[in-house]
Amino acid sequence: MAKSLREILDAAARGVFPAADGGTSVVPQSGGRDAGVIAFTAHSVVFTDEDEGWVRKTLASLGCDPLAATMNARFLAAFAERTGRTTDTVDVLLTGAPLPGRPEVALTEVADPGHPRVVAARRRRDGVRVWAADGGVLVLGRGVGGRLEVAVEVAEGARHRGLGRRLVTAARRLAGGEPVWAQVSAGNARSLRAFQAAGYRPVGSEALFLRP
Repeated sequence: MAKSLREILDAAARGVFPAADGGTSVVPQSGGRDAGVIAFTAHSVVFTDEDEGWVRKTLASLGCDPLAATMNARFLAAFAERTGRTTDTVDVLLTGAPLPGRPEVALTEVADPGHPRVVAARRRRDGVRVWAADGGVLVLGRGVGGRLEVAVEVAEGARHRGLGRRLVTAARRLAGGEPVWAQVSAGNARSLRAFQAAGYRPVGSEALFLRP
């Protein structure tokens, strides 16, 4: 199996996943900002600079289904306490292959580094670029393991018109030949439908822990 988080992610983007053996791989963080857990089918990856022995001992102590242990609330709470980090939610992790051609929605890149959306995006990503559309915003930046991540916002008055789907499709055309990744809250069915309609496929779940 691949040894680094980036290798695991690159393989997953190609449809090659860790063996569905019920196991857990523990790999180093790719940087100081991001630590967390990715659960693929019957195999989890914990990326942290904490002691691997602590991870495995804590998982073994839960007394729950081993296949669900890394996403168990008690493990996530222990992870947060151990690392002094915070987490928001468990997200569905999706990826979409790059597409040729130009975006089919009109976009204007936001050049102002002080724009609120740019400032907010830079808290979680590097190399952030932001585009404005009529009724929406598209963000691309380097997130977990250096992967290219997309986030979009659609204004209330522009919803139910397919704009979200067009924006996340545009991200695949702006990707420069590499996969695009997205994290979507499991309860956000509207966004999940938009990403899947745009050709993104779910590959697992992710709990991301950030420094305060």
